[in-house]
Amino acid sequence: MASDAELIGRSLRGDADAFVEVVSRHESAIGGYLARRVGRQTAEDVLGDVWVAAYASRANYDRSYPEARPWLYGVALNRLRRHWRSEPEEEPAADVARMASGWDPWPAVDTRVDAQASLRTALARLKPEEREVLSLVAWEDLTVAEAGRVLDIPAGTARRLLHQARKSLRDAPEVAALLQVPTT
Repeated sequence: MASDAELIGRSLRGDADAFVEVVSRHESAIGGYLARRVGRQTAEDVLGDVWVAAYASRANYDRSYPEARPWLYGVALNRLRRHWRSEPEEEPAADVARMASGWDPWPAVDTRVDAQASLRTALARLKPEEREVLSLVAWEDLTVAEAGRVLDIPAGTARRLLHQARKSLRDAPEVAALLQVPTT
């Protein structure tokens, strides 16, 4: 089976079906990533933009990497950022402000939902670059080095950011309260 790098090279030489193979290999992973970030409906629109942008910029792909998945996550992240910039400013800011302040619209929610809100609060307190590395490694199953490639930072920097994110989450009062085991 040809590597992604080989397929991208073939597509540059005029084999349009080769790039279609790259898309089919990674469509599910990239689509899932987008859906987790912006919801399924918006993700479908952004995913189309990702493939158009990836096809247009495939000549810039570093073919020394056999797998294109981290590169495609980078293209997807750039398309997400473009999407977020096109959104009205108050919508994303309001969501983050609510998460950070511990806003709870349903005071009678069960413990599980409270735990999710606590975790969201702790995640909202992370620096954006720490949150990005953590989500790429934990949710997208990329290696730390691949997450660094997505974010265009050295692997060592990605490793440091992941360490800082994990430490911040461990030390967050909301998470510490969740991890307390009741004594009997």
